[in-house]
Amino acid sequence: METPHTEHLSSVDYEHVYEPAEDSFLLLDALESDLKFLDKLQPRLCVEIGSGSGIIITALAKHFAHTSICLATDINPRACNATKRTASRNGARLDSVRCNLAAALRRRSVDLLLFNPPYVVTSDEELHCQTLMSDQAANSATQRNLVYSWAGGRDGRRVIDILLEQLEDILSPSGVLYLLLLRENKPDEIIKQLANLKFKAVKYMERRIPGEYLYILKVTRDPD
Repeated sequence: METPHTEHLSSVDYEHVYEPAEDSFLLLDALESDLKFLDKLQPRLCVEIGSGSGIIITALAKHFAHTSICLATDINPRACNATKRTASRNGARLDSVRCNLAAALRRRSVDLLLFNPPYVVTSDEELHCQTLMSDQAANSATQRNLVYSWAGGRDGRRVIDILLEQLEDILSPSGVLYLLLLRENKPDEIIKQLANLKFKAVKYMERRIPGEYLYILKVTRDPD
């Protein structure tokens, strides 16, 4: 699976959207490593929540160019625009929709779901203050978009836990989720939480990077 070109995105773009980093490339590596499974799955609808620059969903759209519909969602309109531009630069066909998580999608329709969430641990009070300060700042749109891209609240799981509770209504019967987590997000606890929601989750890939330890969870419906 090819890593998409991103030279069309400038430093000004990255003032508004999350710049691809080690976590982005770990998710790409996990998908490439699991291509045999994904090709057998033959996903009809592939969705990335919080697409940012668009490199991950673009890579998938290139690989599944003739078999799948690829869609990105992001609450940040600048990220939606960046994703469309990345797809265009790389000759990929996909659409980008501005919405919160998977709110715009038909129920139980997603065969392949990707999520690199805002996972940095902050207190909920700190997250609220950061958002409030960005709202009051002169460049509020820029600061608010960036806060939403990384700040995760308590245990870095404010948004993650919301998605997990919605997963039953998002994934198709054979659907799979690849979820990126930080060690501080307590992945073992998340695996147990998913089991209670009748999903099976495994640590598919992990990587130590400077200052962080990252995991990719692979989540499917529990056949039992």
